[in-house]
Amino acid sequence: MELKIGLIGCGAIGREHIKRLSGKVQGCKVVAVCDVFEEGAKKGAELAGGAKVYVNDVAGIVNDPEVDAVVVTTPGFAHKEAVMAAIKAGKPVFTEKPMTTTAADSKEIVEAEMATGKHLVQVGFMRRYDKGYQQVKALLDSGDFGKPLLCKCTHRNPEVGTDYNTPMAVHDTAIHEIDCMHWLVDDEWDSVQVILGADTKYTHPALRDPQVMVMRTKKGVTIMLEVFVNCKFGYDINCEVVCEDGVIHMPSPAFPTVRKDGNLSTPIEQSWINRFIDSYDVELQNWVDCAKKGVVEGPTAWDGYTANLTADALVKSQETGEIVKVESGEKPAFYQN
Repeated sequence: MELKIGLIGCGAIGREHIKRLSGKVQGCKVVAVCDVFEEGAKKGAELAGGAKVYVNDVAGIVNDPEVDAVVVTTPGFAHKEAVMAAIKAGKPVFTEKPMTTTAADSKEIVEAEMATGKHLVQVGFMRRYDKGYQQVKALLDSGDFGKPLLCKCTHRNPEVGTDYNTPMAVHDTAIHEIDCMHWLVDDEWDSVQVILGADTKYTHPALRDPQVMVMRTKKGVTIMLEVFVNCKFGYDINCEVVCEDGVIHMPSPAFPTVRKDGNLSTPIEQSWINRFIDSYDVELQNWVDCAKKGVVEGPTAWDGYTANLTADALVKSQETGEIVKVESGEKPAFYQN
Protein backbone atom coordinates (compact mmCIF):
# COMPACT_ATOMS: atom_id res chain seq x y z
CA MET A 1 0.00 0.00 0.00
CA GLU A 2 1.28 3.46 -0.92
CA LEU A 3 0.73 6.15 1.71
CA LYS A 4 -0.60 9.30 0.03
CA ILE A 5 0.75 12.39 1.75
CA GLY A 6 -0.40 15.98 1.89
CA LEU A 7 2.45 18.31 2.87
CA ILE A 8 1.74 21.73 4.39
CA GLY A 9 4.49 24.34 4.21
CA CYS A 10 6.74 24.49 1.16
CA GLY A 11 9.61 26.50 2.61
CA ALA A 12 13.18 25.22 2.90
CA ILE A 13 12.53 22.25 5.20
CA GLY A 14 9.27 21.50 3.39
CA ARG A 15 11.01 21.27 0.03
CA GLU A 16 13.71 19.05 1.55
CA HIS A 17 11.05 16.71 2.93
CA ILE A 18 9.22 16.65 -0.40
CA LYS A 19 12.43 15.53 -2.11
CA ARG A 20 13.06 13.02 0.69
CA LEU A 21 9.54 11.57 0.54
CA SER A 22 9.61 11.47 -3.26
CA GLY A 23 13.11 10.09 -3.77
CA LYS A 24 14.38 8.26 -0.68
CA VAL A 25 11.50 7.12 1.50
CA GLN A 26 9.76 3.99 0.27
CA GLY A 27 6.04 3.26 0.21
CA CYS A 28 4.69 6.80 -0.05
CA LYS A 29 3.85 9.59 -2.47
CA VAL A 30 3.30 13.31 -1.98
CA VAL A 31 -0.04 13.83 -3.74
CA ALA A 32 -0.86 17.36 -2.50
CA VAL A 33 0.98 20.39 -1.15
CA CYS A 34 -0.11 23.61 0.53
CA ASP A 35 1.56 26.93 1.23
CA VAL A 36 0.40 30.43 2.09
CA PHE A 37 2.08 31.62 -1.11
CA GLU A 38 0.96 30.27 -4.46
CA GLU A 39 4.47 30.40 -5.90
CA GLY A 40 5.81 28.34 -2.99
CA ALA A 41 3.04 25.77 -3.34
CA LYS A 42 3.70 25.42 -7.08
CA LYS A 43 7.44 24.87 -6.45
CA GLY A 44 6.57 22.18 -3.94
CA ALA A 45 4.15 20.53 -6.35
CA GLU A 46 6.80 20.51 -9.07
CA LEU A 47 9.30 18.81 -6.75
CA ALA A 48 6.67 16.19 -5.96
CA GLY A 49 6.20 15.43 -9.64
CA GLY A 50 2.91 17.22 -10.19
CA ALA A 51 1.07 17.17 -6.85
CA LYS A 52 -2.26 18.94 -6.33
CA VAL A 53 -1.82 22.56 -5.17
CA TYR A 54 -3.62 24.19 -2.25
CA VAL A 55 -2.99 27.85 -1.46
CA ASN A 56 -3.53 28.89 2.17
CA ASP A 57 -6.13 26.14 2.60
CA VAL A 58 -5.18 23.84 5.47
CA ALA A 59 -8.68 22.38 5.83
CA GLY A 60 -8.84 21.69 2.10
CA ILE A 61 -5.65 19.65 1.90
CA VAL A 62 -6.21 17.80 5.17
CA ASN A 63 -9.73 16.76 4.18
CA ASP A 64 -8.82 15.88 0.59
CA PRO A 65 -10.07 12.27 0.18
CA GLU A 66 -6.88 11.44 -1.74
CA VAL A 67 -4.72 12.39 1.27
CA ASP A 68 -4.08 9.54 3.73
CA ALA A 69 -1.64 11.34 6.04
CA VAL A 70 -0.26 14.83 6.64
CA VAL A 71 3.24 16.30 7.02
CA VAL A 72 3.49 19.77 8.59
CA THR A 73 6.57 21.87 7.83
CA THR A 74 5.21 25.38 8.32
CA PRO A 75 6.77 27.84 10.79
CA GLY A 76 6.15 26.75 14.37
CA PHE A 77 3.39 29.27 15.06
CA ALA A 78 1.26 27.68 12.32
CA HIS A 79 1.64 24.06 13.42
CA LYS A 80 -1.37 23.94 15.72
CA GLU A 81 -3.99 24.61 13.05
CA ALA A 82 -2.73 21.86 10.76
CA VAL A 83 -2.20 19.28 13.50
CA MET A 84 -5.63 19.88 15.01
CA ALA A 85 -7.21 19.61 11.55
CA ALA A 86 -5.50 16.26 10.98
CA ILE A 87 -6.64 14.95 14.36
CA LYS A 88 -10.21 16.01 13.58
CA ALA A 89 -9.99 14.21 10.23
CA GLY A 90 -8.56 11.11 11.92
CA LYS A 91 -5.41 11.16 9.77
CA PRO A 92 -1.82 10.46 10.89
CA VAL A 93 0.23 13.65 11.09
CA PHE A 94 3.96 14.26 11.28
CA THR A 95 4.82 17.77 12.44
CA GLU A 96 8.25 19.32 12.59
CA LYS A 97 9.36 20.61 15.97
CA PRO A 98 8.16 22.44 17.92
CA MET A 99 4.72 20.88 17.96
CA THR A 100 3.43 24.34 18.90
CA THR A 101 5.04 27.47 20.30
CA THR A 102 3.22 27.35 23.67
CA ALA A 103 2.59 24.66 26.25
CA ALA A 104 -1.10 25.60 26.34
CA ASP A 105 -1.52 24.95 22.61
CA SER A 106 0.37 21.68 22.87
CA LYS A 107 -1.85 20.56 25.73
CA GLU A 108 -4.89 21.15 23.51
CA ILE A 109 -3.38 18.84 20.92
CA VAL A 110 -2.70 16.17 23.57
CA GLU A 111 -6.28 16.36 24.80
CA ALA A 112 -7.73 16.31 21.27
CA GLU A 113 -5.67 13.26 20.31
CA MET A 114 -6.58 11.36 23.48
CA ALA A 115 -10.25 12.11 22.82
CA THR A 116 -10.04 10.22 19.52
CA GLY A 117 -8.63 7.13 21.22
CA LYS A 118 -6.05 6.81 18.41
CA HIS A 119 -2.36 7.68 18.21
CA LEU A 120 -2.08 10.11 15.30
CA VAL A 121 0.63 12.69 16.07
CA GLN A 122 4.40 12.36 15.72
CA VAL A 123 6.79 15.26 16.40
CA GLY A 124 9.97 15.70 14.37
CA PHE A 125 12.64 15.29 17.03
CA MET A 126 14.99 13.49 14.67
CA ARG A 127 17.86 12.82 17.09
CA ARG A 128 16.08 9.70 18.28
CA TYR A 129 16.81 8.29 14.81
CA ASP A 130 20.52 9.15 14.79
CA LYS A 131 22.73 6.06 14.70
CA GLY A 132 24.86 7.20 17.64
CA TYR A 133 21.92 7.90 19.93
CA GLN A 134 20.29 4.64 18.83
CA GLN A 135 23.42 2.74 19.86
CA VAL A 136 23.49 4.39 23.29
CA LYS A 137 19.78 3.65 23.76
CA ALA A 138 20.26 -0.03 22.88
CA LEU A 139 23.07 -0.37 25.44
CA LEU A 140 21.02 1.32 28.16
CA ASP A 141 17.97 -0.82 27.41
CA SER A 142 20.08 -3.99 27.54
CA GLY A 143 20.38 -3.62 31.32
CA ASP A 144 24.07 -4.56 31.21
CA PHE A 145 25.13 -1.18 32.60
CA GLY A 146 22.63 -0.90 35.42
CA LYS A 147 20.52 2.21 35.83
CA PRO A 148 21.72 5.56 34.44
CA LEU A 149 22.85 8.02 37.12
CA LEU A 150 23.96 11.14 35.26
CA CYS A 151 24.66 12.35 31.73
CA LYS A 152 27.15 14.87 30.38
CA CYS A 153 26.28 16.51 27.06
CA THR A 154 27.59 19.25 24.83
CA HIS A 155 25.78 21.12 22.08
CA ARG A 156 28.36 23.35 20.43
CA ASN A 157 27.93 25.35 17.26
CA PRO A 158 30.63 27.27 15.35
CA GLU A 159 28.77 30.58 15.42
CA VAL A 160 25.35 32.23 15.30
CA GLY A 161 24.10 35.57 14.02
CA THR A 162 23.35 38.66 16.06
CA ASP A 163 19.63 37.89 15.84
CA TYR A 164 20.18 34.82 18.04
CA ASN A 165 19.43 35.63 21.70
CA THR A 166 19.61 33.98 25.12
CA PRO A 167 16.17 32.25 25.08
CA MET A 168 16.98 30.79 21.65
CA ALA A 169 19.72 28.74 23.30
CA VAL A 170 16.78 26.80 24.74
CA HIS A 171 14.11 26.96 22.04
CA ASP A 172 16.41 26.50 19.03
CA THR A 173 19.34 24.53 20.45
CA ALA A 174 18.79 22.70 23.76
CA ILE A 175 15.32 21.63 22.62
CA HIS A 176 16.96 18.60 20.97
CA GLU A 177 18.49 17.40 24.24
CA ILE A 178 15.26 18.20 26.07
CA ASP A 179 13.57 15.53 23.98
CA CYS A 180 16.24 12.94 23.32
CA MET A 181 17.75 12.77 26.80
CA HIS A 182 14.53 11.94 28.64
CA TRP A 183 13.93 9.31 25.93
CA LEU A 184 17.41 7.86 26.45
CA VAL A 185 16.98 7.42 30.20
CA ASP A 186 13.26 6.57 29.92
CA ASP A 187 12.01 9.13 32.42
CA GLU A 188 10.09 12.40 32.67
CA TRP A 189 11.54 15.81 33.58
CA ASP A 190 11.20 17.08 37.15
CA SER A 191 13.23 20.30 37.38
CA VAL A 192 15.76 22.42 35.50
CA GLN A 193 18.31 25.13 36.18
CA VAL A 194 20.47 27.36 33.98
CA ILE A 195 23.88 28.52 35.17
CA LEU A 196 25.35 31.57 33.43
CA GLY A 197 29.02 32.44 33.91
CA ALA A 198 31.70 34.11 31.82
CA ASP A 199 30.72 35.05 28.27
CA THR A 200 32.81 34.44 25.19
CA LYS A 201 34.20 37.50 23.44
CA TYR A 202 32.33 36.34 20.32
CA THR A 203 28.85 36.90 21.73
CA HIS A 204 26.75 40.10 21.86
CA PRO A 205 24.65 41.93 24.47
CA ALA A 206 21.45 39.93 23.82
CA LEU A 207 23.12 36.52 24.14
CA ARG A 208 24.71 34.87 27.17
CA ASP A 209 27.12 32.30 25.78
CA PRO A 210 28.02 29.65 26.87
CA GLN A 211 25.30 28.33 29.18
CA VAL A 212 25.15 25.28 31.44
CA MET A 213 21.74 23.65 31.77
CA VAL A 214 21.13 21.14 34.56
CA MET A 215 18.04 18.99 34.09
CA ARG A 216 16.79 16.39 36.57
CA THR A 217 14.33 13.59 35.92
CA LYS A 218 11.67 12.26 38.27
CA LYS A 219 13.87 9.24 39.09
CA GLY A 220 16.79 11.51 39.94
CA VAL A 221 18.94 11.22 36.82
CA THR A 222 20.90 14.45 36.33
CA ILE A 223 21.72 15.72 32.83
CA MET A 224 24.40 18.43 32.53
CA LEU A 225 24.24 20.16 29.16
CA GLU A 226 26.73 22.71 27.89
CA VAL A 227 25.26 24.95 25.19
CA PHE A 228 28.00 26.95 23.45
CA VAL A 229 26.79 28.42 20.16
CA ASN A 230 29.90 30.47 19.31
CA CYS A 231 32.59 27.89 20.04
CA LYS A 232 34.22 28.63 16.64
CA PHE A 233 35.85 25.22 16.16
CA GLY A 234 32.93 23.13 14.89
CA TYR A 235 29.53 21.50 15.36
CA ASP A 236 30.34 19.34 18.35
CA ILE A 237 27.62 17.08 19.78
CA ASN A 238 28.59 14.78 22.63
CA CYS A 239 26.73 12.55 25.06
CA GLU A 240 28.12 10.45 27.90
CA VAL A 241 25.90 8.39 30.22
CA VAL A 242 27.32 7.36 33.60
CA CYS A 243 25.62 4.21 34.88
CA GLU A 244 25.93 1.96 37.93
CA ASP A 245 28.05 -0.60 36.10
CA GLY A 246 29.83 1.39 33.43
CA VAL A 247 29.94 4.48 31.25
CA ILE A 248 28.57 4.82 27.71
CA HIS A 249 30.01 7.47 25.41
CA MET A 250 28.20 8.18 22.15
CA PRO A 251 30.50 7.77 19.12
CA SER A 252 31.44 10.82 17.10
CA PRO A 253 31.03 10.90 13.31
CA ALA A 254 33.82 8.97 11.61
CA PHE A 255 36.65 11.07 10.14
CA PRO A 256 40.15 9.95 9.15
CA THR A 257 43.01 10.65 11.52
CA VAL A 258 45.61 12.75 9.69
CA ARG A 259 49.36 13.12 10.23
CA LYS A 260 50.46 16.39 8.64
CA ASP A 261 52.68 19.39 9.42
CA GLY A 262 53.85 17.91 12.70
CA ASN A 263 50.31 17.23 13.94
CA LEU A 264 48.16 14.17 14.52
CA SER A 265 44.59 15.39 14.05
CA THR A 266 41.00 14.36 13.44
CA PRO A 267 38.53 16.80 11.82
CA ILE A 268 35.41 17.99 13.65
CA GLU A 269 32.08 18.25 11.84
CA GLN A 270 31.21 21.83 10.85
CA SER A 271 27.51 21.57 9.98
CA TRP A 272 24.40 20.17 11.65
CA ILE A 273 23.13 19.29 8.17
CA ASN A 274 25.95 16.84 7.57
CA ARG A 275 25.86 15.54 11.15
CA PHE A 276 22.18 14.59 11.22
CA ILE A 277 21.00 14.45 7.60
CA ASP A 278 20.72 10.64 7.58
CA SER A 279 18.49 10.66 10.66
CA TYR A 280 15.80 12.57 8.73
CA ASP A 281 15.65 9.76 6.17
CA VAL A 282 15.31 7.10 8.87
CA GLU A 283 12.78 9.19 10.79
CA LEU A 284 10.40 9.71 7.88
CA GLN A 285 10.71 6.13 6.66
CA ASN A 286 9.73 4.95 10.14
CA TRP A 287 6.81 7.39 10.24
CA VAL A 288 5.50 6.22 6.86
CA ASP A 289 5.74 2.57 7.89
CA CYS A 290 3.99 3.25 11.19
CA ALA A 291 1.28 5.45 9.66
CA LYS A 292 0.28 2.55 7.43
CA LYS A 293 -0.15 0.40 10.55
CA GLY A 294 -1.96 3.11 12.51
CA VAL A 295 0.69 3.40 15.23
CA VAL A 296 3.21 6.00 16.44
CA GLU A 297 6.67 4.78 17.45
CA GLY A 298 8.45 8.14 17.47
CA PRO A 299 8.09 11.24 19.65
CA THR A 300 4.44 11.69 20.58
CA ALA A 301 2.21 14.69 21.20
CA TRP A 302 2.98 14.21 24.90
CA ASP A 303 6.68 14.55 24.11
CA GLY A 304 5.91 17.74 22.21
CA TYR A 305 3.94 19.08 25.17
CA THR A 306 6.59 18.25 27.77
CA ALA A 307 9.27 19.77 25.54
CA ASN A 308 7.30 23.05 25.60
CA LEU A 309 6.94 22.94 29.38
CA THR A 310 10.60 22.11 29.94
CA ALA A 311 11.77 24.84 27.56
CA ASP A 312 9.58 27.39 29.34
CA ALA A 313 11.08 26.33 32.69
CA LEU A 314 14.63 26.69 31.34
CA VAL A 315 13.93 30.18 30.01
CA LYS A 316 12.52 31.14 33.41
CA SER A 317 15.70 29.85 35.06
CA GLN A 318 17.81 31.87 32.59
CA GLU A 319 16.13 34.93 34.05
CA THR A 320 16.36 33.98 37.74
CA GLY A 321 19.18 31.42 38.03
CA GLU A 322 16.91 29.35 40.26
CA ILE A 323 15.80 25.72 40.03
CA VAL A 324 12.43 25.60 38.27
CA LYS A 325 9.99 22.69 38.49
CA VAL A 326 8.58 21.19 35.30
CA GLU A 327 4.88 20.91 36.06
CA SER A 328 3.79 18.28 33.55
CA GLY A 329 1.86 16.04 35.91
CA GLU A 330 1.69 12.29 35.47
CA LYS A 331 2.13 10.91 31.97
CA PRO A 332 -1.31 9.77 30.76
CA ALA A 333 -1.84 6.05 30.34
CA PHE A 334 -2.66 6.76 26.67
CA TYR A 335 1.01 7.65 26.10
CA GLN A 336 2.55 4.90 28.23
CA ASN A 337 4.59 2.34 26.33
